[in-house]
Amino acid sequence: MRQQIDPSREFTRDVRRVIVKVGTSVVTRPDGKLAVGRLGALCEQVKDIMDDHIEVIVVTSGAVAVGRQKLRQQRMMNSRQVRRVIHHFCFLLVCLDLQKPQAELSGKACAAIGQAGLMALYDSIFSQLDVASSQLLVTDREFIDPEFRKQLCETVDTLLQLRVVPIFNENDAMSTRRAPYKDSSGIFWDNDSLAALLALELKVDLLILLSDVEGLYTGPPSDPSSKLISTYIPAQHETITFGEKSRYGRGGMTTKVTAAREVASAGIPVVITSGYTPDGFHRVLRGDSIGTLFHKDAHIWTLTINNDARLMAVAARDSSRRLQSLTSGERQNILYDVADALERNEETIRSENQADVRLAEELGIAKPLLSRLTLKPGKIADLAKAVRALADMREPIGSILQRTEVAENLTLDKTSCPLGVILVIFESRPDALVQIASLAIKSGNGLLLKGGKEAARSNAILHKVITEALPKSVGKELIGLVTSRDEIPDLLKLDDVIDLVIPRGSNKLVSQIKESTKIPVLGHADGICHVYVDKAARLDVATKIAIDSKVDYPAACNAMETLLVHEDLVDTGGLETLASALKSAGVTLNGGERASKLLNIPKMTKFHHEYSGLACTVEVVKDVHAAINHIHEHGSAHTDCIVTEDKEVAELFLQQLDSAAVFHNASTRFSDGTRFGLGAEVGISTSRIHARGPVGVEGLLTTRWLLRGNGQVVQGDRGVVYTHKDVEVDSMEGWTSMGNGLPASVNGGSLKKSASPFLGSVLAPSVDAAT
Repeated sequence: MRQQIDPSREFTRDVRRVIVKVGTSVVTRPDGKLAVGRLGALCEQVKDIMDDHIEVIVVTSGAVAVGRQKLRQQRMMNSRQVRRVIHHFCFLLVCLDLQKPQAELSGKACAAIGQAGLMALYDSIFSQLDVASSQLLVTDREFIDPEFRKQLCETVDTLLQLRVVPIFNENDAMSTRRAPYKDSSGIFWDNDSLAALLALELKVDLLILLSDVEGLYTGPPSDPSSKLISTYIPAQHETITFGEKSRYGRGGMTTKVTAAREVASAGIPVVITSGYTPDGFHRVLRGDSIGTLFHKDAHIWTLTINNDARLMAVAARDSSRRLQSLTSGERQNILYDVADALERNEETIRSENQADVRLAEELGIAKPLLSRLTLKPGKIADLAKAVRALADMREPIGSILQRTEVAENLTLDKTSCPLGVILVIFESRPDALVQIASLAIKSGNGLLLKGGKEAARSNAILHKVITEALPKSVGKELIGLVTSRDEIPDLLKLDDVIDLVIPRGSNKLVSQIKESTKIPVLGHADGICHVYVDKAARLDVATKIAIDSKVDYPAACNAMETLLVHEDLVDTGGLETLASALKSAGVTLNGGERASKLLNIPKMTKFHHEYSGLACTVEVVKDVHAAINHIHEHGSAHTDCIVTEDKEVAELFLQQLDSAAVFHNASTRFSDGTRFGLGAEVGISTSRIHARGPVGVEGLLTTRWLLRGNGQVVQGDRGVVYTHKDVEVDSMEGWTSMGNGLPASVNGGSLKKSASPFLGSVLAPSVDAAT
């Protein structure tokens, strides 16, 4: 099953013939030796792509580099042999002469020697894959002859029909050019431009230029402020300057961009991407938005991308209004259908997720992120169960939260309603997509989702499964999946259509979003959670809570990052007991000023640090007031806990600590929408406006005022006598008045009035939404 792809990469679906150009930096290692592992991975991809009935032509560099390495080794060996002879006969003067600098190796000689070794390796690898390969050496001047070009095309066509891989290389040993860019016929001057020429001559559908970097950047790739350019737009990017040429071959990014622009202008798409990625060739043809794309229509996309973003947001809004018009039972059935679809497609979902995980492992992604990415066995069943539990919760839309008699026969209802359209940007967690989507359906909101690129395949299949479960009366557009990072800036400008942005990820991500939009942003930057162990704590309870808070899921945002211990526990041995227990559980300890000395552990220079792994900071504080001050100064107002048997101290901590969630004698890991009984969560908010803490359905709602009268007019406030009386409301009256029917969890009879529409919510199995 092929995943949804970036619209700008749709052309990859129709690719039948492709050229892949392999640069010297990909073919060889820094020491000049052949990079056998990378070449092996590339050849395997070529074989797989050929099995998909796509013709592959290879243009390779590297002969000069390989030959130079061989000649240097040969010269070194010869020099050693001569030295042994000289030493034997004591020809000291000649020996001194041998210390003179050696002449620079001839590039032509290097090419002649290296070409044989390079092709021998290609042939050996392809042979093991049961694929035949062929060598075609050309010089630029040969292309002057039209008959040569015709014969070349016929030869390549024949080879491809026989399932033979043509491997081209410039014949540097026979070239008449004295230096790159000089004395050339102008037809081509290196293997990048040779690949461009062949792309035009052989009428390919795509040219891929593999390099040692991910693509074209706005500045030096080593500069953290440089951004990868997903799509090259001439008007925006033609002024970008490049660094020095490749330290391995003759070319560099300048030659690649020049070649790419020429080919793209002729109507053949080009992608510059990294040859170091194990399946980069595969991913380009799969339609993944990797590398830098050059396309003849790119200049048009700059005019339409903002419009495309608006269309997606408007479509989500229209679908949400259709969703709101359904009865509560119909919305409930949609969630049941989503849960069924997840279980029915579990095998496919897990297969796509495993592909993401394999790639992440190959790229060396951090273990905490890898843990968040992985959908472990049983996870889909848990997600489906949580979706059904959410479906069974009370109907949130149209509930009358408050009724006031403004005047006689003039009644005002404050009712719950959806926010509208929500944009959620999240990293690593594909299960978050299911939670967020189900909450959007339950709350009647339109939704736009942008997941992390490391979970691209997982997010795509989950989005497909969920949207295909939506009825036609609502439309798949209710939940849009944003596949390109380039679309985010345009979406963040749509404050007239998008009502809320929820970023779930790193501090950097949240900060960037807040700085880039006028749309309200709900979320948290860090999860710096504390457990304070008071002097009146039971040590066994404190140990159990501290370990669970840290070890149960170290990557979660509600995991403990700092353990604060009352100073009286130093003399009683409590500090040492807690530290030993954490160490035994595999936790690495760092200390503050006092704890580092007492426990002989490394000292932390700052307390505001989120480990997201099996490590934490320990510090000793004077008392509960010092603990509160420490958390206010160094925490993130996320979730903090006190362990104590002194109820007065506990109440002081609960009331004076200004965090979104504050616990007494309970693990910080309980700070989770599902564990709170919200069914699921869209994220955790440390904001002081609107929702705070774990955000479930209620946090995705706002209010409307419905006024029902009998012809009243204001008339300068003389036409009505105000009474402003509170009126008792049957909770189900709101649904009945809206024609929404009754939720399945209500079996008749009236419910007591509640300020919240979530009375009697169901506690579903935890799916660990906290990040």
